[in-house]
Amino acid sequence: NWGLPIAVGLGIGLAVIGASTAQGRMAAAFMEGVSRNPGAQKSMFVPLIIALAFAETLVLFTFLVVSTLSGKF
Repeated sequence: NWGLPIAVGLGIGLAVIGASTAQGRMAAAFMEGVSRNPGAQKSMFVPLIIALAFAETLVLFTFLVVSTLSGKF
């Protein structure tokens, strides 16, 4: 059956594309905010790291779900 490997590849690929796009936009917004107000860097850094971790966690959850559904995990 060719459907399952294709679905697994598409699922993981879409999750990675979405997360990397989100992380890039978060980093760009952080850099723009810091360039406009350098004094706000310390108060913006921790929320940036938390947001990046949440975006990456979505990829890990997608990998877990896809692996479980495909029977490989």
